[in-house]
Amino acid sequence: MSYETLEILRDGGVATIWMNRPDVHNAFNAQLIADLTAACPALDADDTVRAVVLAGRGKSFSAGADLNWMKAAGQASEAENFADAMKLAGMLRTLAEMRKPTIARVHGAALGGGMGLASACDICVAGDKAVFATSEVKFGIIPSAISPYVIRAIGERQAYRYFQTAERIGAARAGQIGLAHEVVATEEIDAKVKDVVDALLQGGPKAQAAAKDLIRAVANRPVGDAVVEDTARRIAGLRATPEAKEGLDAFLSKRPAAWVPQG
Repeated sequence: MSYETLEILRDGGVATIWMNRPDVHNAFNAQLIADLTAACPALDADDTVRAVVLAGRGKSFSAGADLNWMKAAGQASEAENFADAMKLAGMLRTLAEMRKPTIARVHGAALGGGMGLASACDICVAGDKAVFATSEVKFGIIPSAISPYVIRAIGERQAYRYFQTAERIGAARAGQIGLAHEVVATEEIDAKVKDVVDALLQGGPKAQAAAKDLIRAVANRPVGDAVVEDTARRIAGLRATPEAKEGLDAFLSKRPAAWVPQG
């Protein structure tokens, strides 16, 4: 796979998507959006890929929208802006709905859409110098396309504050409000990402995909008959699968399951 704005590196079952526009702090433009929209499903369909890490080259993870792209949007019609916004929203949804586990490796700035990318990933590991913000209101707009993922990450109450103030959120604060799962010294980011990846590789890949789908089905729904029945059917359907049988046999035999990397 070759992309104009991305560099994709493979290490065993781990694929790292490096956003590669360091001169503009990996800011979004139409090409980066198109490249991410294409890369995510391609990696998701590759059975040799067990986990996907999203990272940024240079000084920042992603500083949000490219200024030239924003200027062009300001001169475009509402219909043209709607089409652009749908492409951005589609890219974020493609990332968020990947079957494979996804990890955001965040250093430096993760602003606007960059914060959206970090939120759309399943797990966020941030360096202690990372800075997040939903800065859109400073430009007279709103963090609309990223809102489902940011609100999922930080909750409605925190969103009321940060969507309106556009305050910078330091790494420690990001950890406190649930945006970052882990906050470590910048030089320790890769080691912590590896720790998380190593933990992910112990799990059954089909079970992990099912776990992600389970969360989407259950989150923010009242525990009624429909939810109870749905959760029962999900586990019943998985228990008889080859992956589940292998997992149980491996546990009882005190050996690694077949999907766990050896050596």
